[in-house]
Order: sequence, then structure tokens, then C-alpha cells
Amino acid sequence: METKEVLLQLRKAHDLTQEEMAKHLLVTRQAVSRWETGETIPNAETLKLISKEFHVSINTLLGMPQRLFCQCCGMPLDDDGLLSQEKDGSFNEDYCKWCYTDGKFTYTSMEELMDRCVPILQEQFPETTEQQLRDMMQKQLPQLKHWKK
Repeated sequence: METKEVLLQLRKAHDLTQEEMAKHLLVTRQAVSRWETGETIPNAETLKLISKEFHVSINTLLGMPQRLFCQCCGMPLDDDGLLSQEKDGSFNEDYCKWCYTDGKFTYTSMEELMDRCVPILQEQFPETTEQQLRDMMQKQLPQLKHWKK
């Protein structure tokens, strides 16, 4: 979905007119109209404001141009409901809500993370042994932003 379609759907989902949305975002009604026709897209600061005001990620606002993965556990972040949030309520698109919440990381070591994730993965992949899953995570985790040293 393109940015213009995402913004139009977002406005309609909140039952707002272009004028009302413009007031929320401190822009003109014409700016909202231009976004919805695809003539322009919001600037970076306005995208941040839209994200915070309407609880959607910037990635979603831009039409999901990139596939996001939690940079702590590696889980795909295909839905905004999986994204972590900072203390101020803004989304952090680098981490899932289980690994990072209110500006703090949940897991202090890879071992602690694996102890939590391996049983969940075993339910999803019962044919895979615990050791195979641990070996897989041991290879994958050091490549993620949070664990890179």
C-alpha cells in the first residue's frame, strides 16, 4: 500500500475530516489533501508526529517499504502491534514489545533470551530439537544490532 492510501485509511479510521486531521498535525488541510492524492508525502518530523498521534509505525506510514525484524530476538515485525515503544509512547521500530519496553531491554544476556524463546519455538517447530534451536539462535543473535559488540 502506498503512503497516500495509508494516510487516507488512517484518517477515515479515526473518523476525521481533512481539516480535523490537519489541526491534529499542525498542518493545513491542503497539505493533508496533497498527501492523500500522492502529490507529496509528509516530511520526517510530520511522519514522527503522525506515528505518535495515531499509533502507527513510520514503516507502515511509508507503505511498509522494508521488512522489519527485532534487532534483539530476530522476530519479524509484520504488525505495528508487535513493535516496542519508548517512554513517550513513540514506536521503536528496531525491537519487539517483548524485548524492549519503555526504553529498557528485557533480556540482559543471549542465554536469558534463548531460555525464553526456545520453548516457544519448540511449540512452533516440534520436529526440531532444543539443541538445534539453541544452535540456530547462537548463530543468528550476534548478527543483530542489540548483540553486536
